[in-house]
Amino acid sequence: MAGAVVNDLPPAAEGRQGRPLIVTEDVELLDDLLRLCAAAGARPEVHHGVPQGRGSWEAAPLVLVGDDAVRRVRGAVRRRGVVLVGRDQDDSGVWRRAVEIGADHVLMLPDGEQWLVDRIADVAEGVGRPALTVGVIGGRGGAGASTLACALAVTSARQGRRTLLVDADPLGGGLDVLLGGEAAEGLRWPAFAASRGRVGGGALEESLPELHSLRVLSWDRGDAVAIPPQAVRAVLAAGRRRGGAVVVDLPRRIDEGVAEALAQVDVGLLVVPAELRAIAASARVASAFGMVLRDLRVTVRGPYAPGLDDSEVARLLGLPLVGEVPVETGLLDGGAPPGGAARGQLARFCTGFWDRALAGGEVV
Repeated sequence: MAGAVVNDLPPAAEGRQGRPLIVTEDVELLDDLLRLCAAAGARPEVHHGVPQGRGSWEAAPLVLVGDDAVRRVRGAVRRRGVVLVGRDQDDSGVWRRAVEIGADHVLMLPDGEQWLVDRIADVAEGVGRPALTVGVIGGRGGAGASTLACALAVTSARQGRRTLLVDADPLGGGLDVLLGGEAAEGLRWPAFAASRGRVGGGALEESLPELHSLRVLSWDRGDAVAIPPQAVRAVLAAGRRRGGAVVVDLPRRIDEGVAEALAQVDVGLLVVPAELRAIAASARVASAFGMVLRDLRVTVRGPYAPGLDDSEVARLLGLPLVGEVPVETGLLDGGAPPGGAARGQLARFCTGFWDRALAGGEVV
């Protein structure tokens, strides 16, 4: 198993979870900011100037300063997370005033409303580093990608990591079935078809079925429902904001929805059976996905055709080798999911992957 996973996305918010601070005497601006805080699920603290006493100004995860209040906060302690909010798009002096108070951003309403809602929601949820997101793709049908995706998620959850398993293939039969939880209570993909904008990470997590200490977003048993690309984007972004690990079981085709999922995947694992026809099929899949994924690697499943080993399969595909995926028999016997046997070969493979992908609990 070679290489570490590189996740170069910065934390969405460096402040601690808490109440945003609003500083303004402009009644109309205050109404707008309170409305945006409500939309983001946050209850702000409101002052006309720098709060008296120690702590409030420095400790707030986000400070929204109305353009009318610049004079009153000019002498405050400099800190990160200050946003100067105004309305006059033609006021060039706003940038000078932002420098005077050490603001990180200048925001004009109403144009910047969605950006501000997202930022407020980040601090309300206590967002830190986004989840390491792993996409699993079968090189051909029946390669075992869904089994590996489940095993990676089960192993991650067993290690105590917040874990979300996403079934991105509506024709795959449902990962909740593979985990033995098709009757588990919780929402499935069709419930999110109308999602737009931002989905709350905490609300998403609480709404999904919990199986084997992880959350699962799968499909129901009804008719196929098309999930719009913007809904895929919003749901996956919400899952990633909670940190930990997200594992996505991907189909072998790329449409607009899959492209949105791939845009949020840090590393892709291509599962390739070690026989020549599978390698030929996998080469076509790798060519398509490699144009979207910046980090695509190969995992190999035996038994091996004559003259092949895992290194040769990786060489033929021109991809970095993660290793050989062990075949696990007797899945769900006694309720055990893929990777459920902690001392089994598949679980050990997945543990090795996470250990190399995550160093000391941080993405490297």
